[in-house]
Amino acid sequence: MSKKLLLFAPVAFNLAEITRMIEIAKGIRQHPEASQVFDIQFISDGGEFEHLIGEAGFPVHKMEPQLTPQKIEHIAKVDKGETLGSAFSKAEMIARIESEMAYFRACQPVAVITGSYVSAPITCQIMHIPLVWAIQSTWLEDFFAHGAGTTDNIRFGPAKALADWIVFGFINLWIRIGFLGVANQAARHFGAPGFRSIFDYWRGDVNLVAEPAEFTGVALPPNYYYTGPLIARQDFPLPEEIQKLPHDKPLIYFAMGSSGTPPIVANIVESFADKPYRVIAPVKSHLDKVPGVRIPENVLVTDWLPALAVNKLVDLSVIHGGIGTVMTAAYAGKPVVGVGMQPEQDANIAALVHKGFAIRIPKSKAPGQKVQAAIAQLLNDANAKQKAADFAKVMEKWDGPQMAAELLYDKFGR
Repeated sequence: MSKKLLLFAPVAFNLAEITRMIEIAKGIRQHPEASQVFDIQFISDGGEFEHLIGEAGFPVHKMEPQLTPQKIEHIAKVDKGETLGSAFSKAEMIARIESEMAYFRACQPVAVITGSYVSAPITCQIMHIPLVWAIQSTWLEDFFAHGAGTTDNIRFGPAKALADWIVFGFINLWIRIGFLGVANQAARHFGAPGFRSIFDYWRGDVNLVAEPAEFTGVALPPNYYYTGPLIARQDFPLPEEIQKLPHDKPLIYFAMGSSGTPPIVANIVESFADKPYRVIAPVKSHLDKVPGVRIPENVLVTDWLPALAVNKLVDLSVIHGGIGTVMTAAYAGKPVVGVGMQPEQDANIAALVHKGFAIRIPKSKAPGQKVQAAIAQLLNDANAKQKAADFAKVMEKWDGPQMAAELLYDKFGR
């Protein structure tokens, strides 16, 4: 009896997403029943983290058209609201869908699993292939309708309601201009109805919410399931230079994932100068794009690191708020200073603020001074440290990869 194919479609220039997809695939490989039922295949349209798929032992098919570095940079700027316009043109979206239709027809997947591979949901809709989204509760309509974590400090009810309405409208407009409008044009080209809102686009046949239920406490709609965290768990050791780093002063972890804005990263790095702590900063790829940045003596700049291991080593994390960095910091039980690069990341950070062990700094060209004030506050906040440690115990009860594998087996393998 031939196995059923689960086709993974990650965005390979987004580190958090590709590691999340790999963790789900690894969970299937380790699941006694699912591993006997499913074959696993990845597709990729290009990106610097594509190599992680092969290194994890999974086959990958390169789709056409491949994304150029210039295109990836443009997509990132649209995503972060740093440029106005669409991430893809109608012609580009149609070309992607045609390529996917041909490949999906050839391999006949039982389901396609994605985290933001933009054209896959349209292709699945056209071809009536079950779609699985790996998302977070901060993508759900109910969360956005209540201000997406950005209006929580407004205590006067009518003023908060107005602010919630403005935030909700702005986010919908921003997403429609940046992506959804073109996506619907491409869908209609193939005779598909398109999507009424981004929340319809983000809704699959099965939706894996990659966090513990206690993260935001949002009640899930039908076909949405909490899996617990799906975070990168690289098995390579910490570099020797980090293992030997003395802990005679507090240690700070500064990571901005793959979506950090280089000038903002540089500003924060320079703000660490002469501070009474040491900093581990895997932000080399960002700083390489900023000529003349001054790296303080107390800052160790590196390439990518095993994030969970470093988070457990340090006293506090300064992060951009991507769901991967947020889940990793929370799993390690450390206070967080968050500087979101776009609304989703602000919302993720806000969830930790509600837990009492994070401070959110608004995005600006020079947030360094506010970041330093937040670090000083949290390093001396015993209550925040205890709340972080307590929530880590909650996180440890969830086995994300195995829960995701069990759900996929239940839905598509039996």
